[in-house]
Amino acid sequence: MIKIVFEKENRRSVALDDNLEIGECNFIEIEDVWNINHTEVSDLYRGQGIAKKLVETIIENSKLYNKKIIAECSYAKRML
Repeated sequence: MIKIVFEKENRRSVALDDNLEIGECNFIEIEDVWNINHTEVSDLYRGQGIAKKLVETIIENSKLYNKKIIAECSYAKRML
């Protein structure tokens, strides 16, 4: 089962299949803004909506931490 984990200290959300890391979405934190700059999912797991869940996890957590979201990452930019 695929699990999405938010790691604020590492400035990312990560997708895990058991203990295998299969995707991540990274952001840069500058004051009150989180800039999503990279989203990637392993080729074997593409087409399952994992990238969307990774970006959504960062967006949801930005609200909890009262941060604005912008995106350099082309995938995340389309979602915003």
